Amino acid sequence: MARLRDMGRATAVVSVADVSSWDREADVVVVGFGSAGACTAIEAREAGAEVIVLERASGGGGTSANSTGELYLGGGTPVQKDCGFEDDAEEMYKYLMAASGPNPDEAKIRLCVDSNVEHFHWLVDHGVRFKHSYYGDGSYIPTDDCLAWSGSELNRRFAAIAKPAPRGHTAQREGIEAGSELMRSLCEATERSGAEILTDCRVETLVQDRDRRVLGVVARIDGEDRRIRARGGVVLCAGGFINNDEMVAHHAPWLRRCKMRLAVDGDDGRGIRMGLGAGGEAIRMDTACIVLPFTVPKKHIQGLMVNLKGQRFINEDAYQTEVGAAALRAQDGQVLLVVDDEIYERPFPPVEFAGVGDTIEELERELEMPEGALQHTVAYYNEHAARGEDPIHGKTAEFLKPLTKPPFAALDYRVEHSLWGAFTMGGLHTSVDGEVLTADGDAIPGLYAAGRTTSGLAAQGYSSGLSLTDCTFFGRRAGRAAAGQAAR
Repeated sequence: MARLRDMGRATAVVSVADVSSWDREADVVVVGFGSAGACTAIEAREAGAEVIVLERASGGGGTSANSTGELYLGGGTPVQKDCGFEDDAEEMYKYLMAASGPNPDEAKIRLCVDSNVEHFHWLVDHGVRFKHSYYGDGSYIPTDDCLAWSGSELNRRFAAIAKPAPRGHTAQREGIEAGSELMRSLCEATERSGAEILTDCRVETLVQDRDRRVLGVVARIDGEDRRIRARGGVVLCAGGFINNDEMVAHHAPWLRRCKMRLAVDGDDGRGIRMGLGAGGEAIRMDTACIVLPFTVPKKHIQGLMVNLKGQRFINEDAYQTEVGAAALRAQDGQVLLVVDDEIYERPFPPVEFAGVGDTIEELERELEMPEGALQHTVAYYNEHAARGEDPIHGKTAEFLKPLTKPPFAALDYRVEHSLWGAFTMGGLHTSVDGEVLTADGDAIPGLYAAGRTTSGLAAQGYSSGLSLTDCTFFGRRAGRAAAGQAAR
């Protein structure tokens, strides 16, 4: 049997004709034990299925454990209500359809939004705690508070489409990161469910019959191949592919320039490649969450994000992931943030000055920009900001402030010089029940997937928390669907 290769090609399947016997079997076999795998296993067990979870690391958690622990939840959750915010499913739907483009997955967004409050209660029932408190803005909350604005809802463009509401729900923590606390709760719930969990176990490939049905997996355990049969289905929850250099180079080479990979070692595309080998289709493989961390302190949103020619290219109050995508894809990651002495504070993460000047003209010369370019940009912006207007990019009035108090500075947010982060969002094409689909839209019998192994709720325009919501909600759907096949 050929070993899985660390490259961007599909992984060849093993024919069931070559499997003389099975070493183990269960109704549902889950590959990966992050948030998607945990919720898949819990839901499958609650549907009455026998479940085996296979995890390559020495314990559960995955990238979810390293995350900020924030889920994008709305439609009128108890936390939203207790914090004095009104929200409903329709407004959440309109926002996500507008923000998660191009070509958002309407069926997944509709289903998730309509079930969002139920999903909140499901998480709570399985041990995830949310403090009924409001923090404010931010994809990262340094306190144990819960509710925050974690997207572009307040941005003028989106506020005209959907009534804004904060929907970032961060799991409550006590002395550890919220992502670790979230996964502690979900791992404990998985153990309580009765699912069997095998760690230090690397799944190598899928087993498939002549009719293309996936019957199980081949896993490397204690140095030997073990063939594990899945009576209902295999669910791939093995993460994304940001740590596979060849896949990134092929699908999204610009991501290689981001210094921080928001991932664990297991995000090497293995699950995606296994799905491709079984006949599945991968979609949106060029999409990613690209974080340009310039919004701490919040006053810096009043600055001007410009390219090296001194031109603005986006409204600075767009969410940091939207700014990051525009900066990396359209501006080659060569961007600076212009501030004056009144709004400048020490940034987090730290970043160096690209230039400082007592006048904008001086700053422009130090930055070696075309003569007059930055001067024109700042003068035009100041003139209209003084009237509460931004006719070109439409920045919200709250963040419109003329830059007039010297000295002036340009913070160096060029991708090579600052701490950009990224993780992939493309993956296997799946139905709302997690069925892996072919290029013709047909479901591959016995094969399901969830989490970052799939293309889920968001494409570009990422709002923080969408990935964990996608993992947990559609993990549940995949688990129940696979369990249903075993019961037939």
